[in-house]
Amino acid sequence: MRRHGPYTIKPSALKKGKNILAIRLYEPVGPAKLTAPLMAGLFNQAGEWLAKAEYEFPDLDAQKLATAPQPPANPITPQNVASCLFNGMVNPILPYAIRGVIWYQGESNAGRAVQYRTAFPLMITDWRKQWNQGDFPFYFCQLANFMPKKPEPGDSAWAELREAQSMTLGFPNTGQAVLIDIGESVDIHPRNKKDVGERLALIALAKDYGKKIPFSGPVYDSMRTESGKAVLNFTSADGGLVAKALPDTYTVKSQSGETAPLVRNSPGSQLEGFAICGGDMKWIWADAKIDGDNVIVWSDKVPVPVAVRYAWADNPTCNLFNGAGLPASPFRTDDFPPVTKDGKY
Repeated sequence: MRRHGPYTIKPSALKKGKNILAIRLYEPVGPAKLTAPLMAGLFNQAGEWLAKAEYEFPDLDAQKLATAPQPPANPITPQNVASCLFNGMVNPILPYAIRGVIWYQGESNAGRAVQYRTAFPLMITDWRKQWNQGDFPFYFCQLANFMPKKPEPGDSAWAELREAQSMTLGFPNTGQAVLIDIGESVDIHPRNKKDVGERLALIALAKDYGKKIPFSGPVYDSMRTESGKAVLNFTSADGGLVAKALPDTYTVKSQSGETAPLVRNSPGSQLEGFAICGGDMKWIWADAKIDGDNVIVWSDKVPVPVAVRYAWADNPTCNLFNGAGLPASPFRTDDFPPVTKDGKY
């Protein structure tokens, strides 16, 4: 039995009314079991289940168990073998003309986000070199929100990967679609691709087709401190900065319709998602409000602010947008040591 699907049941095998799905496991040495990821991928487990032993092998004594053949180790999956994806999927189409690239990737690189600051631009450079058609547009998606929401602010490898992606905007002819508001906490591949495509399209329409339209959400520009508060300035505040209303729930898994109650980190604040720290580098949830093209951030627990972070989490609760309805990109004002600095390929 393969570990991964898909598993298809032909309609002709089904009958009207109640159907029974039987699964046979064969494991002559170890205990037979279905792993949780496999079960989740196969079907919704809600409802009544019946498990019974059709036949059980006799237990092996310690000596026989020690000498029993061991199952082969899982080989490296193809996408993790150097050059496999390029040679299999990109190299064959190099003779063809190209208008540009849209790119949605980065999840598997989160543990080595600092290295991604170099690796991602290198890949873009290599693709442009391979096609030999100039610096064609390369527009990419920033990682969506994912994994459980955390009650306290702190470090995040996913936030550092998003930062590495944003740094790539300094590279020629690039653009970034921010997806920090449309992810799902238990699905690394969120189903909402409509907004993804529309945000990428806005970039192309503005940068390649001459449309005078907003294509980016607010982007952090600078910070100053005044009277114990941090004052942040933003660019791309088309239509003004907006505090989008927060919903009562957030998406856990859209495929099953599962949601969870949204717990506010700064209940009395106009804006959510801001954290602040002083010289002790201890992060505290902050209050924040809009003041023109600025955001004022403060906490009574941090009388002398040193740094601010926004949406700096795997799955942040955040609501800073611009008047065009586009979300602000996560950011930090500090240069504290990143948690992924030692992550390598």
